[in-house]
Amino acid sequence: MTDIVSPVPASERSKFLRVLLRRKTVLFGLIVLAIFITLAILAPLIAPYAPNKLSIVNRLKPPSAQWIFGTDEFGRDVFSRTIYSARLSLLVGFAVVVLASLIGVTLGILAGFFHKLDAPITRLIDAMMAFPDILLAIALVAALGPSLTTVIIALSIVYAPRLARVVRASTLVIRELPYVEAAHALGISTPHILTRHILRNLLSPILVQGTFLFAHAMLAEAGLSFLGLGVSPEVPTWGTMIAAGRQYVGQADWMTLFPGIAIVLSVLSLQMVGDGFRDLLDPRLRKDL
Repeated sequence: MTDIVSPVPASERSKFLRVLLRRKTVLFGLIVLAIFITLAILAPLIAPYAPNKLSIVNRLKPPSAQWIFGTDEFGRDVFSRTIYSARLSLLVGFAVVVLASLIGVTLGILAGFFHKLDAPITRLIDAMMAFPDILLAIALVAALGPSLTTVIIALSIVYAPRLARVVRASTLVIRELPYVEAAHALGISTPHILTRHILRNLLSPILVQGTFLFAHAMLAEAGLSFLGLGVSPEVPTWGTMIAAGRQYVGQADWMTLFPGIAIVLSVLSLQMVGDGFRDLLDPRLRKDL
């Protein structure tokens, strides 16, 4: 039996990209996201100073030609620290999306495809989602110890149930479609059905949810760093920069202003891109575009 999902023709892919880029909000989000990725990758070449270079004589300098974003309480260049912080935020967001997808997609497919596993997995998902995201993340990081690896694991555990619920709901629908029943009747193995017929038809909701999880993970990492539960203090992050700058609000507002703008723009761009993918990949919404 042939697979229900065939490779997307090049013409269809180009049409999809044209429709996607036609939306100004999506185009703006992609441009902003590309700028942050470029800054993060080329940070050693773009940053005028090392992110942890101290210069006490230049502490709390306002933005100027020499100090684009000003300096902090230790004379460190805020601009350099801001673009270096983008590297960590993007790394955490990407790692969380990958790990949370592995956990969430596995749980969602098992719960949606196998009747006996549906109840226990659903109860586990509901129990995890009963806790506020940030509180559960704080509890996990506090239990495991603050570090970059711990933050990624904790946030992956926190956000995996969200993806699992979406995957489970979609799997319940796909499982009852005629081509899946025909595959069962022809004696095709269950792993083959799960990978070739179920998983391939779940790529659209997984892609959409992945962009949203990316944004949530970056925001949560900044929140944990702000509370002192993120990575080591010497590693520049947007959250720790804002936490340090709150003591100088009114005296050196730039210490919190520029990292805050970076967080808002990065999260907003991901949300815009996610909305665009959702509208184009959902047949009910695509016809209105």
